[in-house]
Amino acid sequence: MGNTEQSLYAAAAMRRLLITGASRGIGRAIAEKLANSQTTLLLHGRDRDALKETSGLAEGKGARTTLLLYELNDQSQIEKMTATIGQEPLDALINNAGVAIVKPLDSISLDEWNKIIAVNITAPFLLTQKLSANMKPGASIVNILSIAAKTGFANWSGYCMSKFALEGFSQSIREELRPRGVRVINIYPAATDTEIWEPIEGDWPREKMMSANEVAEAVAYALSRPADVAVENISLTNASGTL
Repeated sequence: MGNTEQSLYAAAAMRRLLITGASRGIGRAIAEKLANSQTTLLLHGRDRDALKETSGLAEGKGARTTLLLYELNDQSQIEKMTATIGQEPLDALINNAGVAIVKPLDSISLDEWNKIIAVNITAPFLLTQKLSANMKPGASIVNILSIAAKTGFANWSGYCMSKFALEGFSQSIREELRPRGVRVINIYPAATDTEIWEPIEGDWPREKMMSANEVAEAVAYALSRPADVAVENISLTNASGTL
């Protein structure tokens, strides 16, 4: 076991972590990476069977899990979800869930635009607002952003808009929460090989993309730092610079 993993386990005593979008992809990889016998994982998703698979993988590594099947594009569902989570403080809120609707500007419907805003921006805002109040010094809010938070791409206007917005939100709340010792950590992955690409038209070279495990490693590293150390921004990209 490396030094990073040792410090992660040492810091993990009875930790309580919420991961949104944990059914598959990056969320599942994060859950597997953070799972251990001293961790309770609150796993959010919409696909019960897939979420159960994630739960099984985490419990196989000793973690306790709770499944949270709620729609993040519905404020009332988010309120029910936070009520289920309760008042016990979280050690980490990991805002990972997101949607990508990739279309030319003149093809995006208002309903699609509003869905992107609801899931990618409003849900992290509401969860952070409702759950950060009980967080203690050393706790963390982790936002899985994207290189699309820094660079615009043709046909990705809705997705890029949402990630740019979440970037601004993250920077602002970081300064608000800093005096309380609550860390805000932003992860910026380049193209990552997950199921998000399956409904997107085009020939995407998924074999050249980074794996979800690399993103999970970055999250684990940031959370493993001592409470008085904040790794605030981690950018991950293909070494060739092509993706």
